[in-house]
Amino acid sequence: MAWCVVENMPPVKHGASPPGERDTVREMAHLVRPDARYHAYYLAAHDELVRESADGQAARDGDGDWQQAPDPTTGFAGLSFTRESLEDPAEFRRLVAARRAAELPETPRPAGRVPCTFLWLVEGEEYLGSFALRHELTPWLLDQGGHIGYRVRPSARERGHGRTGLEQTLELAAEMGMPRVLITCREDNLASRRVIEHVGGVLEDVRGGMRRCWVELGPSPSPDGVRPRP
Repeated sequence: MAWCVVENMPPVKHGASPPGERDTVREMAHLVRPDARYHAYYLAAHDELVRESADGQAARDGDGDWQQAPDPTTGFAGLSFTRESLEDPAEFRRLVAARRAAELPETPRPAGRVPCTFLWLVEGEEYLGSFALRHELTPWLLDQGGHIGYRVRPSARERGHGRTGLEQTLELAAEMGMPRVLITCREDNLASRRVIEHVGGVLEDVRGGMRRCWVELGPSPSPDGVRPRP
């Protein structure tokens, strides 16, 4: 898998086609680190998720919370992003910086949270979805949440992007030395069930309506672990 972030591309307006899309072969979907160049498409994806939700709140699976209270016990200063505030490019860069820092063990975080590598699935300059790889399992993650959370924007579904992103996230987990990974989904989410089964997920049990499936990764090709290139 090639981890890459294309540098110095011009910004894209909401709903616009990526530069050169009509004239060139479209780049295949792949995971990258969060990056400010996907600003417009990220916000457009958020709006799609809001429109499909019953309560007017976008699902944050795989993307992390926008709002988190400070935790003085760990030195975590808190997060406070809104759809309106993220229109500001400087504020969006702050979100990107927070997502990139989340994988570092030394980064302050709320008590009970674990280091997490956030990744964005992109195709050309278009943001398609978010994937989160949690480095450890808390009791709640072991019971319900699992190692990986993800969300594909509605307009990009049924095109194999969930499987592509999950396969690449599992490659990264193997490179980081994780011998196996827990992935969960609601029992009635047939699309996610199929994706998890396709990547090798084996059902252990169902707890609280959540299917708990393990994917065996085997020995890591790199004992020290490898992360996506910045």
